[in-house]
Amino acid sequence: MQRAATIRHRTSLFEEATAIVQREYASDLSLDDIARRVASSRRQLQRAYAEIGNTTFREHLTAVRMERAADLLRLSGPTVREVAHRVGYRQPAQFAKAFRRHHGASPSAYRARRPPIAGEGPPRIAAQPF
Repeated sequence: MQRAATIRHRTSLFEEATAIVQREYASDLSLDDIARRVASSRRQLQRAYAEIGNTTFREHLTAVRMERAADLLRLSGPTVREVAHRVGYRQPAQFAKAFRRHHGASPSAYRARRPPIAGEGPPRIAAQPF
């Protein structure tokens, strides 16, 4: 059983790290960079993610990016390529693969079947083959 002080410290590290990810998910973030910014070691931050968040840094970053991407895909404006870049992917193919793994559909298929965010116009209807 862990000491209460250890749990508090790891919770604080996790909360600080997740706040940075929420704000800066589109930039090139790394575990080492975040650890430096929260004044911790890489290993301590890994433990905080595992024990407090029940995840890893990479899984958390990907989840945040994929949720933001889903929000952007509901908008009628940005292309899939633009969405990929806005959420931190340099390669649209890498983004599409991660999106498919996370949401179970390609970005374009997701966009076609999801209603737009309120106030963003009529729902998109996918073209039907003849």
